[in-house]
Amino acid sequence: MVTIDSLREYGANVDEGLARCLNKEDFYLKMVNMGIADDRFEKLSDIIASKDYATAFEIVHALKGIVGNLALTPLYEPICQMTELLRKQTQTDYTGFCETIKSERKKLLAL
Repeated sequence: MVTIDSLREYGANVDEGLARCLNKEDFYLKMVNMGIADDRFEKLSDIIASKDYATAFEIVHALKGIVGNLALTPLYEPICQMTELLRKQTQTDYTGFCETIKSERKKLLAL
């Protein structure tokens, strides 16, 4: 079960996330659980594999907003990097970003 302490141990900026949720721990934890359950995480690798970079940008941009508002820093950083590369339509291998994002999300889901 996700707790404030487990999120701190994970590396989330809990104080920042709580502030965005009016310092209501229950609300913040509910939002974290909803955010990490977003099904767009599951779709991202397939979209990247199909080289549909416009859709991939839309997905990571949305996830960036969710994860950023929750201050889940270890997950936010690779999402930010990927978002900016896709925004610039950079032709690169995005597999590493997808794997890092999956790995960080898996850590959160295991809390």
